[in-house]
Amino acid sequence: MSYLLALDQGTSSSRSIVFDRDGHIVAMAQREFRQLYPQPGWVEHDPRELWDSQRATAQQVLARLGAEARAIAALGITNQRETTVVWERASGAPIYNAIVWQDRRTEPICAALRAAGWEPLVQDKTGLRLDPYFSGTKLKWILDHVPHARSRAQRGELAFGTVDSWLIWQLTGGRVHATDVSNAARTLLFNVRDNRWDEELLRVLDIPAELLPAVYPSSHPYGEVAAGVLGEYGPRGLPIAGVAGDQQAALFGQACFRPGLAKNTYGTGCFMLMHTGARFQPSDNGLLTTSAAQPSTERAYALEGSVFVGGAVVQWLRDGLRAIATSAEVESLAASVPDAAGVMFVPAFTGLGAPYWQPQARGAIVGLTRGTTVAHIARAAVESIAFQSAALLQAMSRDAEAGGAGPVAELRVDGGASANNLLMQFQADLLGIPVVRPQVIETTALGVAYLAGLQSGVYRSLDEIAALWRQERRFWPTLPRSQAEALMARWEHAVRQATAP
Repeated sequence: MSYLLALDQGTSSSRSIVFDRDGHIVAMAQREFRQLYPQPGWVEHDPRELWDSQRATAQQVLARLGAEARAIAALGITNQRETTVVWERASGAPIYNAIVWQDRRTEPICAALRAAGWEPLVQDKTGLRLDPYFSGTKLKWILDHVPHARSRAQRGELAFGTVDSWLIWQLTGGRVHATDVSNAARTLLFNVRDNRWDEELLRVLDIPAELLPAVYPSSHPYGEVAAGVLGEYGPRGLPIAGVAGDQQAALFGQACFRPGLAKNTYGTGCFMLMHTGARFQPSDNGLLTTSAAQPSTERAYALEGSVFVGGAVVQWLRDGLRAIATSAEVESLAASVPDAAGVMFVPAFTGLGAPYWQPQARGAIVGLTRGTTVAHIARAAVESIAFQSAALLQAMSRDAEAGGAGPVAELRVDGGASANNLLMQFQADLLGIPVVRPQVIETTALGVAYLAGLQSGVYRSLDEIAALWRQERRFWPTLPRSQAEALMARWEHAVRQATAP
């Protein structure tokens, strides 16, 4: 039996999961870490905590396996994307906290670049928009605000990376500075048409090329874990063989290898991706074109829509409103009322992502009456996740049809909130197509395990991996389309209120 170890470094926690060859979970460990909010709209992590929490969970699962850990064939890394780390090459010490993908501090930089007319060039080369979401302007901010950072970068003393690069550096004892195509594609610095760092974009953002990691396919020999890094049960010479940003990894883990197949991951945010094959297809409907996980040097693309606040709205109910004691309570509270009684919750705590792209939007709860209870607000909060995702799929379907593909026939779902049956049924009702939940919803980790398995010889082909995908439950739409359309119209009205000056 061959095992595969996936390191899943997320926005709120680090996890390590060991899978067997059939994609079943053998062992798992998870650890949360601090979220830092130094100013309104700013979100940071301590890079050392990211590494310490990730290493601790890996050591935990290896210790549970004991002697069986020797059967681990390879390690894969998947990560929160766009989050930006800069560290000293000599010491490995970060020069500033990691600036998280949710952080909005660089909106003035983006606004200035948009005003200067750079957005069409950026979209043509990267498939992205000029938005604080992406790594490039975060990196520029660090170079502009940390004393001597830019001059040190120009001298080759500093290294930039998304979280995957930071973990690779730590795992290999500082020997490897690398990333994969899917993470590089989220930086605003990478030309996804020809898979290379783009000199013109580096000039526009004033980024020294000396900072940048090498870029490889998502299934690739990245190096070996240094001796002792993963503790006494760490397999000697364990290869790092797969790397992908979390959402591209989830698309891969859902076996969405063909154009037209789509998935939605319900995590801190919600991220919907549809595979579009080897053709770069710009979006006319507010979506992004991004590189999919690439098992080889052959290019692969996806259309993507991002909801900035998905499951995080439940965390707000717990920690901000204190309406629930644990996140798990939200389903029963929301189900205690038949509907939201006209309440609409737009959780634009950090602006709105696709397809709206309104960075100045702020959260709003509308439709309140004297009869509104905390249960109605909880229900509206849960439903907001489905409303935002439905808006994404509508935009995605328009792009797909314009590109010659048919409408999306079903939506494969994963992530923690996909276990919420109330949410999944409401999602199917809004979309009017089946929502399909697999037996393994940890598809982000599973996808990068598959990528590592391809490189290490555990799997021979994509067809072999696709045959492992199994459905757990299919949610069929039950709501009349006229009623679903009326609900979506009310949602769009609430969004306009949240985005009004």
